[in-house]
Amino acid sequence: MSINKTALIVGASRGIGLAIVKELLERNWNVIGTVRDEKKAGLHELVAKWGDHLKTFILDINLPTQIADVKSQLGEKSLDLLFVNAGVANKNGMQETIGTVSTEEFIRVMVTNALSPMRVLEQLVDKVHPGGVVGAMSSGLGSVAGNETGGNDVYRASKAALNMIMRSFAARHGKDHALLLLAPGWIRTDLGGQQATFSLEDVIGDIVDTILAQEGKTGLRYLDRFGKPVHW
Repeated sequence: MSINKTALIVGASRGIGLAIVKELLERNWNVIGTVRDEKKAGLHELVAKWGDHLKTFILDINLPTQIADVKSQLGEKSLDLLFVNAGVANKNGMQETIGTVSTEEFIRVMVTNALSPMRVLEQLVDKVHPGGVVGAMSSGLGSVAGNETGGNDVYRASKAALNMIMRSFAARHGKDHALLLLAPGWIRTDLGGQQATFSLEDVIGDIVDTILAQEGKTGLRYLDRFGKPVHW
């Protein structure tokens, strides 16, 4: 099977990002994965198996100069998929309320989950060919309409902010690309915790199916891992 398509997965050192890379490689894609710390990257264990099909770039999405470096390293390369997976939870736990979180921690989560992913997309969208997929990992917790129970104040706010900025981004780029905000569900990762409902093995096939199914479409969609719309 020959695919010969190229994906850039931002935030691929572990968890969902690393699993997306593995799944794309198994589907015969060429993949570029970014990591913050080269020494801790699980991606490097895959290089021996996949050779030239997998490349790694260093990128801390909170450092604009490193985003520019990635753009420079891409050169004239055209992408079929650009997907930002990077994100964080607040250090004192997801249940920390807006009344107790420090200003510094609120800023850290908002910058990492909303501002920085959108900076990456703004800087790199022109590397994606028309009809290609440009997406970011959101969450069902980012749904304003779906927030009927409260909790997870800071994380919810950061993902809702991401969704809003992505809608503004879509007004500029939605005619040329398939834009996606993905809510993957509650998954057992370092961020999701071991009490989460699903394992990566349970969901990764559905996640990648939904991402790739957007190719050739235009406009913005906020979808769960099965491709069903999530209420804004």
